[in-house]
Amino acid sequence: MSTITGATFPVPKHLMPRFFEDNKTVFIKPATVFKELRGGMKLIFYQSREDTGYAGEATIKRIVIGDDPLAFFDTFGDAVFLTRDEATAYVEGQERWQGVRVRKGETRKRPWMALELEDIRKYTTVKKPERFVPVGGRYLRE
Repeated sequence: MSTITGATFPVPKHLMPRFFEDNKTVFIKPATVFKELRGGMKLIFYQSREDTGYAGEATIKRIVIGDDPLAFFDTFGDAVFLTRDEATAYVEGQERWQGVRVRKGETRKRPWMALELEDIRKYTTVKKPERFVPVGGRYLRE
């Protein structure tokens, strides 16, 4: 059986410099592909939309799960790679995508995760992955 060594998540190309040049160290997104992640594992940045492929990597220092992504700004401040306005717009867009639970008639609320990163480094060339990286991300295995 293969061992999980980390995860990869897509990040639009225009946001990638925030990690490599602007020293942002906190990646936030709806919590997908997270239950097996631990501190010390790798996060591989998958550059999406154009020039797709692995653009860099980081080590996961800490994982925080929460219901309100805006609360991550209270915890991590300016280290979050999205602005507060971008996160708010993302949440509003996400609410439109939600399906309704048939049984209870309530919308399903997905928790959010914040990955605090260290040792962030950009690859010299973008590397094409062997397998497709979906929007929700995927685990990396040895």
